[in-house]
Amino acid sequence: MRELPKNQISLQALKVWRISAVISASIFLLIIIAGGVGVYFLGFSYWITIASALLWCVYSVVTIVIIPKLKHRMWRYEVHEHEIDLQYGLFIIKRVLIPMVRVQHVDTHQGPLLRKHKLASIEISTAATKHEIPALEIEEADVLRDYISKLARVTDDDV
Repeated sequence: MRELPKNQISLQALKVWRISAVISASIFLLIIIAGGVGVYFLGFSYWITIASALLWCVYSVVTIVIIPKLKHRMWRYEVHEHEIDLQYGLFIIKRVLIPMVRVQHVDTHQGPLLRKHKLASIEISTAATKHEIPALEIEEADVLRDYISKLARVTDDDV
């Protein structure tokens, strides 16, 4: 069996994923509070609000603390001369090999959180799908994007 890809994404990805999870958990909490206010004024039983609050606590701990660590530990990539090797997933681990001859173009992109932490994601497009390597340092993402693009052109010229 082939060795695992050697490169991991930036440790800053943990912060970005946690901030994103805090934003989602905050929105979920606001919905629970609104539901609790509605339950109070409509005179329904409080067990719905209590169950929702407990569910929110579990959801928050899992998405803010546990999932980012697991995602970072599992996300690996490596670029070889003829293929790109990706491994990712939480419960179901996916291993993807992208042949360079199939790469059509390579993009880098940043959202506001990635930009704030000086990170970028690389998107690799083939005819059938798009693959992403998330949360790399900006310089590393630019170098990797150019390198993959160069290898894809060389492979196209050879064919």
